[in-house]
Amino acid sequence: MNRLALLALTALLSQASAVTITIATVNNPDMVTMQKLTPEFNKKYPDIQVKWVTLPENELRQKITLDVASGAGSFDLATVGAYEVPIWAKNGWLEPLTPLFGKYPDIARSYNLADVLPGVRGALTVGGSLYAVPFYAESSMTYYNKDLFKAAGLTMPAQPTWTQIQTFASKVHNPAKGVYGVCLRGLPGWGENMALFSTMVNTFGGRWFDQGWQAQLNTPAWKSAMTFYVNLVKKYGPPGATGNGFTENLTLMSQGKCGMWVDATVAAGFLSDPSSSKITKSVGFAKAPVGTTPRGNNWYWSWNLAIPKSTKQEDAAFKFLTWATSKDYIALVAKTKGTWASVPPGTRTSTYQNANYRKAAGAFSGLVLSSINSADVNKATKDPVPYTGVQYVAIPEFQALGTQVGQYLAGALSGQYTVDQALKLSQDAANKTAREGGYQK
Repeated sequence: MNRLALLALTALLSQASAVTITIATVNNPDMVTMQKLTPEFNKKYPDIQVKWVTLPENELRQKITLDVASGAGSFDLATVGAYEVPIWAKNGWLEPLTPLFGKYPDIARSYNLADVLPGVRGALTVGGSLYAVPFYAESSMTYYNKDLFKAAGLTMPAQPTWTQIQTFASKVHNPAKGVYGVCLRGLPGWGENMALFSTMVNTFGGRWFDQGWQAQLNTPAWKSAMTFYVNLVKKYGPPGATGNGFTENLTLMSQGKCGMWVDATVAAGFLSDPSSSKITKSVGFAKAPVGTTPRGNNWYWSWNLAIPKSTKQEDAAFKFLTWATSKDYIALVAKTKGTWASVPPGTRTSTYQNANYRKAAGAFSGLVLSSINSADVNKATKDPVPYTGVQYVAIPEFQALGTQVGQYLAGALSGQYTVDQALKLSQDAANKTAREGGYQK
């Protein structure tokens, strides 16, 4: 057999032995980068071909949920949020990863699970087994305009209280000049206004349900939190706040129109980037505010890679999953993009110890790390609860319930409801959810 024929035969045999994995992922920038770097994965694992299904978040969640719940097996890997992981794990929809790390000791050694931030690992662990690994993680923090604070003679403490936030807002609020004391999410949604408001409820000593799954939304803690939120945003927030979510407030803050903003840690990079922010030299950073208790003041979220139970290519999927969330992958992104500021944040201790990353994100990297580490999905409330989650309740029904309560909260902010009316409607909705879901005995 001549050399050309031998090469052709080798290629054919290689194709015949190759496996193909299908990955469903959200179309955010970090995941698009992962898709573009697939050829680097193929260099390491030439016998594994990768097919991508990239979708907007809502469509992705719907498609993956239907697929894994039915066991259809369309996807071998899926991008799954921190909210879904414990729910899907308990439903038996995800493959536990702990046995796979045991099966591949070489991968386990190079991957180094101990390097993954403890709080991030904990949120993805159910019954002692890991069910997903993080690609990107975030918490929440306080941003403020140092120039506005200096002009008003104010000093932001490292750990502000909500009462201090209100006082500061009153001092820098100047709508005649297009400056608002504080910008907070008002757009209804379980992942919009309720993400922020639920952390406020936590620090005011509130919880969604007691240990018997009786709703707790008509309690003094919830009333204090909602009254405070409504008054704060009405007095010192921008007009039309019920239409402002993360994106709208990011724009306002980056244009110098907000004295303060409490939101996701991922915004630190945007506000520090001259191409997207006018306040790069005046933006300051502090911890997320606390109320009567520090419990649950900063939320936790992550996008993660998980293997559906219905996959037929478990080993190949595991190899991609560990490659795309590894320390080496993070370095590869930095090299490809030419800056460490662009790497997936919030997942590994080594990222925050890296001198290059600290140089690129030094003003906020330490605070982001401590915020993520302190966000505990298992201890987010003053009193005990039967659920996990900081800014959400990890039950399937919460997407609908959280959005419904978010609409009532927005109604109280816009004047459609009084706070008491909004709380009664919210309490009734929460109890109805608990009864119909079979949580209440």
